[in-house]
Amino acid sequence: MVYFDNAATTRVKKEVVEAMLPIYTENFGNASSTYTTPGQNARRALTEARKTVAEAIGAEEREIYFTGCGTESDNWAIKGYAVKNKAKGNHIITTAVEHHAVLHTCQFLEKNGFEVTYLPVDDEGRVTAADVEAAIRPETILVTVMFANNEIGTINPIAEIGALCREKKIAFHTDAVQAAGAVPIDVKAMNIDMLSISGHKFHGPKGIGVLYVKKGIRLDNLMHGGAQESGRRAGTENIAGAVGLATALKLAVDSMEEKTAKIVAMRDKIIDTILAEIPYVRLNGPRENRLPNNVSICFRYIEGESLLLSLDMKGYVVSSGSACTSGSLDPSHVLLAIGLPHEIAHGSMRVSLSEENTMEEVDAFLAELGPIVKRLRNMSPLYEGVEK
Repeated sequence: MVYFDNAATTRVKKEVVEAMLPIYTENFGNASSTYTTPGQNARRALTEARKTVAEAIGAEEREIYFTGCGTESDNWAIKGYAVKNKAKGNHIITTAVEHHAVLHTCQFLEKNGFEVTYLPVDDEGRVTAADVEAAIRPETILVTVMFANNEIGTINPIAEIGALCREKKIAFHTDAVQAAGAVPIDVKAMNIDMLSISGHKFHGPKGIGVLYVKKGIRLDNLMHGGAQESGRRAGTENIAGAVGLATALKLAVDSMEEKTAKIVAMRDKIIDTILAEIPYVRLNGPRENRLPNNVSICFRYIEGESLLLSLDMKGYVVSSGSACTSGSLDPSHVLLAIGLPHEIAHGSMRVSLSEENTMEEVDAFLAELGPIVKRLRNMSPLYEGVEK
């Protein structure tokens, strides 16, 4: 099997597993157990993990809160800020191409007295600071714009949007689940107030996430119960998960330059070859200013699911878009938002690489892809008409 679906999830690195194992077998105490040695050891490990995450994104240790996943982090940031600050206003700005963890949260708030503006994007999936500024109203309290799109890889001008929000005194949240560990992040320099991360996107474990909350930003709690995470996120801490996430993030950040060069070379080889050798295709998202590991292509006159299944039979794991909506028969909301008609959006393929992939795998994949596309098109009455 050749795994090309790293935007959906990643293999946990050996170093990460080794860092987590002692938490299960030796330092297994409850970090809230104040006067026991196992509890103190567990708390020390949790503190060190928090410090490591903070250093990786330019934050302070006390601004890092561990959650169960990126979805929880998005929900907490948006719901928590909206409810806590409703007296200041009830208007939220986001984009039409956000992950459903953001879109569905905003839709929930619309049912509970809030108004949401869903900004359109350009044909490459980008929103600008000027777009955000044009949507700001006196009652606007929160802007939430994803750092990088999980389906088509477009990176948004986060620093510019953050600077605008800081100037307007509006809170700014970004879903950085796909960006963390892949591109440089500095929450202070980028004027980010809240930022969401998920461990399993950069070779960490599943079931652990992070919400960065800038000092001074006030949120209502999403989880209620105990006093964990400085009283802001109840529930016994997933210490092994936190240690694993921190270890994986540090590995990703420390090796970013070398890793990116390798991944970009593979990414560009795939894009260049497909565009040159297969007709009736479209690259989704920009050539530049996209995630290093992302290739999103639409093939006209075939169904994306047929392409995915055919590649799977050859031993290649790719996707048609977000894993969170893989059971849906509807075309991607992201592809529709950038202006693609349904019949083209249905023919999408996403390849997402990691540093564990090789150029030999890429070459073998490309050798299989062309014949598969040709075979599927030969079965299509639409393509038969085009050829004639």
